[in-house]
Amino acid sequence: MTGAEPSFTIGIEEEYLLVDLETMNLANDPPASLMEECRRHCSRDEQVSRELLRSQIEVGTRKCSTIGEAREDLTQLRRVVIDVAEQYGMAPIAASTHPFALWAEQKQTARERYTDLIAQMAATARRMVICGMHVHVGIDDDELRIDLLSQMTYFLPHLLLLSTSSPFWEGENTGLKSYRLTVFDALPRTGLPEHFSSFGEYQRHIDVLVGAGLIKDATMIWWDSRPSARYPTLETRIFDMCTGIDDAICLAAMTMCILRRLYRLRLDNQRWRRYNRMLVNENRWRAMRYGSDEGLLDLAKGEIVEFRELLQEILEQIDEDARFLGCEAEVAHARTIVERGTSAHQQVKVYEAAIAEGKSNAAALRDVVAFLIAGTRRGV
Repeated sequence: MTGAEPSFTIGIEEEYLLVDLETMNLANDPPASLMEECRRHCSRDEQVSRELLRSQIEVGTRKCSTIGEAREDLTQLRRVVIDVAEQYGMAPIAASTHPFALWAEQKQTARERYTDLIAQMAATARRMVICGMHVHVGIDDDELRIDLLSQMTYFLPHLLLLSTSSPFWEGENTGLKSYRLTVFDALPRTGLPEHFSSFGEYQRHIDVLVGAGLIKDATMIWWDSRPSARYPTLETRIFDMCTGIDDAICLAAMTMCILRRLYRLRLDNQRWRRYNRMLVNENRWRAMRYGSDEGLLDLAKGEIVEFRELLQEILEQIDEDARFLGCEAEVAHARTIVERGTSAHQQVKVYEAAIAEGKSNAAALRDVVAFLIAGTRRGV
């Protein structure tokens, strides 16, 4: 580990689902010109890319020095996709699942990587009509990335809880706030990250999988958090897609601040306590199932605690870091998310209100899509 403080740069990747504005169903065969047009309006071609399914589109900010810079770039990217899609009678929705689309009807993107993935994973990959947000934080030292990876695991359920946006699947209210992870967890090399004592140990395990022909490279490690295989960053991947851009920026800021807090502990020869995966997984499940409605397990106390209390503890822990990184307001927005409810809460509320008005299940689900379209546009 070098003596210099990590850069703590920030980069955000978002995946959107494209919907047909007339039917509100997924647009499973958009023309290639839509993607080309999006790229023409971006500062760099690679900021907009295809995903596994043709009804998906991914954007990625530049490497940003501040959270304000990341907001500006992400806002521009959302605006480009919204404006271009509208020309084709489509709209993006920033949500991790579509309320009623059927996975069997989706068309795969013609790309070797995706063809190979589906050949290996069969139906588990074809069912991946899901989207997520990935946050990259610049941690320049390999050993430090591995050390912070292990400590960061504790916070992953809390971050998931604040991002949930996938309560519906194929026309049903699943009762979960994040159904997305039940789909994603069917793939290998997903879930909470493994613990490694050094970067060398991590690399040796990757080399075993590559050498055996099981993976091509470390990009096929899909843990909730991982050392990026492309950049000197720690990539947090547990998030559902945030419908509102304020929520997305809040969670990116929290991630950056938590990692800086863990780094400061290391400077004082301390570290965040590492809890057994079984206990952290219990909180991961509770975040998926209930969101903030039923609380999480306080791992130190060994009892269920209201999430507002746990959130307050985290915000107090990272207060100094939020001030240092200039994102106090963005981090404080987490309280608003809890009070207002995540996108998942809001979607269910829209659906239940429509049913109470006497609308059919299909009509109520279309109302949810309309809410997601409007929510994705808001603030852009």
